[in-house]
Amino acid sequence: MTKLQKSIDKRNALIKATIELVNNNGFHATPMSKIAKMANVSPATIYLYFENKQDLVNQTYLEVKTKYTDFVFNTYDENTSIKTGFELIWKRIAEFNINECEYSFFLTQCNNTPIIDEPSRQEGIKHLQPLLDLWKRGKDEGVIKPISDYILYAYSINPISSLMMAQKLGQFQLTKANTEEAFLTAWDSIKL
Repeated sequence: MTKLQKSIDKRNALIKATIELVNNNGFHATPMSKIAKMANVSPATIYLYFENKQDLVNQTYLEVKTKYTDFVFNTYDENTSIKTGFELIWKRIAEFNINECEYSFFLTQCNNTPIIDEPSRQEGIKHLQPLLDLWKRGKDEGVIKPISDYILYAYSINPISSLMMAQKLGQFQLTKANTEEAFLTAWDSIKL
C-alpha cells in the first residue's frame, strides 16, 4: 500500500468515525479522542487532516452532501417538466435516505442543529442548485407556489427524513405504494 493510499485511508476512517459517533452521540458528546480511537489513529493524526473538530465536522458534512447530491441529481434532466423533474429528484432523495441511512441521518443532524458553520452550510446549499433552479422555473411558469425555497423544502423534502426515521425505528415501512403517496403529498404541498 502506498503512502498516499494510507493517508487517504486514515482520512476516510476519520470521516467514517465522525459520522458514526455524531449519529450515535451527537456533536458535543463526540470528543476528538473518541473519533481517533474509533478510526484507529493517534489523536495527533487528526490534525494532519483537519484544523480542529469544527473543520472535521464541516468537511465531513460537505463530503456527505456531495455524495448525496451526486446521487440525487445523477439522472436528473433539467429539460423535463416541473412535476416530472421534481418527482425524479424527490424519489432519488427518498432512495438515498433509505439506502444510505448513516449518511442521511448525519445530514439531518447537520441541517437541524447549529453544528455546521455558516460558510459550510452555504456551500451545502449550493449543492442543491438543480432543485432550486427547478423551483424557480416552476414559480416563473406558475406551477410552483411563489413562496420561500425554505418553506418549499420544509414541506416537500424534510418529511422524507421523518419517514426515514420512522422506518429506522421500526414504526413504519416505506413501501412502493406509500412512497408514491408520500410523493403526491409533497407535490400537493408545493404546486399551485
